[in-house]
Amino acid sequence: MSEFNNLKLEIADQTAVLSISRPAALNALNSETLDELNTALTEIEAMDDVKVVILTGGPDKKGNEFKSFVAGADISEMVNFTAPEARAFGIKASVPFFKLMNMRQVTIAAVNGFALGGGCEIAMACDIRIASDNAVFGQPECGLGIIPGFGGTQRLARLVGMGRAKEMIFTCDNIDANEAYRIGLVNKVVAKEELMATAKAMAAKIISKGSYAVSVAKAAINNGYDMDIKNAVEMEANLFGVVNDTHDKKEGMGAFLEKRAANLTDF
Repeated sequence: MSEFNNLKLEIADQTAVLSISRPAALNALNSETLDELNTALTEIEAMDDVKVVILTGGPDKKGNEFKSFVAGADISEMVNFTAPEARAFGIKASVPFFKLMNMRQVTIAAVNGFALGGGCEIAMACDIRIASDNAVFGQPECGLGIIPGFGGTQRLARLVGMGRAKEMIFTCDNIDANEAYRIGLVNKVVAKEELMATAKAMAAKIISKGSYAVSVAKAAINNGYDMDIKNAVEMEANLFGVVNDTHDKKEGMGAFLEKRAANLTDF
């Protein structure tokens, strides 16, 4: 595994916990961090012993937990960008963000504090979002004279609807964890002390299912979302055929009929 300056990686129980760790900058995303994220996710995706990735924010420079998930993109790097440089920065971010969205492992954002700008955007790239009760979400870019550049105008509208996305982006108003849950931006809100335990428990539950089937279901949801319903259902039927020709299908259905625990091993 590569060594990183701005990330910390722990692997246990078939789960990778990937922490963004730039304490002096509240974990803001700069070019180096985006490159490291892409490298780490590429290496994790190749690991057959990792079924779930939990993305979270590391502690602040005083060692305090639950301060910031990702406070945004790094304004100190962006302040002098030309238009071509800004475009390149957005494209750089899109590579690891799409990896979070499309990698075969399930990705869970454990949002432990500020998730603003790029922080909200990277959380939205994950499959599932769990927020601590002190989490804060927002897209403040228009207040800086720019627009969200890491997928915010697109993923936010798909998650919460166009009207709410426009309100958040146009007003630059932040929302708390409970409002994020109410509008569908996050799946669950828990006490900050319970955040990682909750994320790991969800990871364990997902891992206990058929990992190959979960990865195929993830691909079906992602690829079918923007299709018309006829073609999407046809795609699903094709994938349904694929998973019916696997060890896990035979084992899972056999175990069900024999009233025993299944040993699902495909990935």
